[in-house]
Amino acid sequence: MTKFKSVWDAIEDDPVKKENLKIRSHLMIEINEQIDAGRATQMELAKVLETTQPRVSALRKSKINEFRLDMLVDFAIRLGLRVSLDVAV
Repeated sequence: MTKFKSVWDAIEDDPVKKENLKIRSHLMIEINEQIDAGRATQMELAKVLETTQPRVSALRKSKINEFRLDMLVDFAIRLGLRVSLDVAV
């Protein structure tokens, strides 16, 4: 039986796509935790995030393939999160 470090390692062979999925997944988790800490409706969140209620619904359902990395960074910042990226060899 093969063991993987993450679910993305198991389902994606392309290293570029795999890393992108890992980063987007981490951002989505942090964004949803920030949202969980508040009591806003999806309509209120849509205004804060400068998007639509259906997009907030997709975010809350963690539909990762519907969001690019730059959009998730925008959402995180609009929610007051600080986003940083470490690059290593």
